[in-house]
Amino acid sequence: MSLSAPPLRPVRGPRGLTRPLGNLFAFGKDPLGFLTRLRDEFGDAVTWSLGPRRSLFLSHPEHIMEMLAGREHTFDILEIGWAFKQITGRSVILSKGEDWRRKRSLVQPTVRPRQVRAYAATMVDCAGAAADAWREGERIDVREQMALITQRVVLRTLFGNDLGEQTGALGAAMDVAGQAVGAELRGIGLFLPAWVRTPSRRALLRAVATMDTEVHRLIEARLSAPGDTETSDDLLSRLLAARDEEDRPLSPKEVRDEAVTLWAAGHETTSTALTWAVHLLSRTPTARARLEAELDAVLAGRPPTIDDYERLVWTQQIVKEALRLYPPVWLVPAVARPGATLGGTRVPAGTIVWCSQWTTHRDPRWFPRPDEFRPERWDADAPQAVPDHAWFPFGGGPRTCLGARFAQVEAALVLATLAQRCRLDLPAAEVAPRAALLLQPSVPLMATVRGRAPAPVH
Repeated sequence: MSLSAPPLRPVRGPRGLTRPLGNLFAFGKDPLGFLTRLRDEFGDAVTWSLGPRRSLFLSHPEHIMEMLAGREHTFDILEIGWAFKQITGRSVILSKGEDWRRKRSLVQPTVRPRQVRAYAATMVDCAGAAADAWREGERIDVREQMALITQRVVLRTLFGNDLGEQTGALGAAMDVAGQAVGAELRGIGLFLPAWVRTPSRRALLRAVATMDTEVHRLIEARLSAPGDTETSDDLLSRLLAARDEEDRPLSPKEVRDEAVTLWAAGHETTSTALTWAVHLLSRTPTARARLEAELDAVLAGRPPTIDDYERLVWTQQIVKEALRLYPPVWLVPAVARPGATLGGTRVPAGTIVWCSQWTTHRDPRWFPRPDEFRPERWDADAPQAVPDHAWFPFGGGPRTCLGARFAQVEAALVLATLAQRCRLDLPAAEVAPRAALLLQPSVPLMATVRGRAPAPVH
């Protein structure tokens, strides 16, 4: 269902404190609540300030998509803080102009549907191995276990192996990095100069050093054995073998930046989505029963394959609804270039334009009963279709997440593999999200494992 784009008429939002802080404290204390307040109390286009710079917050899907579609020509990316750049370097996420186009052309083939298809068996194998290790009645930390699964998937598909003893250290390093970025986004650290070394920044540098040491070791090993790079099918080998139109490869530093970015995006975002999906299914017995019925009918007791993906319709809808309610990436910024417009209205150059998956995905105008977990809203014959552009967990426009297909296939196949074998029962208590780099549960989700045998096939 398409929506007509209304004219953009920005209104002034909350005053906050005087410059240079503006609304920083209110935003940092409760980012999700603050952005929801902007939408509900002020409207679809609200001016506010995060620190000394003018900001514009968008809530209408058509204005959001106009901004996302213009992120290469009308709007620039916003480099948020010092911490994020330490992790991603100058990867395709932060590159601009010709450099971005070159890197995107080199990275995109590594995650095309044909490649994702080749990785599906690894996704199922890693999920099955995790479930095999669980015991009836055991209590597990859902986020921790989902992270172990997706980490093994991304390490095997990206680097070609599990990295043995380094797997745990790398996972811990990524956790530290994510916490550091989230803390910087919500506080005064966003405006500190690069030379200031707070305890959080020192911890981040140690974590990045751990990641860099292992990634550079793997790169050097592949470069010293070029035959392996040519015959291997993992993402690292493909990055090393990629050539642009002038037959130029990515440099070792560029390969490092893209590999770490793919690792972070492919591991953390999917494990977060799966954690929320388990939480939502545990609270919604009817949705879980329909999932189990679909798995029994489609799979008939065998593990899922990539050929089953399109037939697992309800499974996919569960993933989409989990991504709607708890989008791992919850905030997208851009910077207006000279001459930028939205909804026919000029946006002053330098304005930071923000949109939030959290607030748009929970807007009752686009999603009736928005706080409810209702995968049926994605049925092909649903009485009220979801409007175009109202669901954008992977962004949109030319900078749509390159790993979107990988993430959706992985989430569905992992969820199917786990739900076929067991139920993960959580306490009925409500769990609030915590807005860090990603939208994580604010408390550990400790689930009890209940074994499940597939229904017999008649």
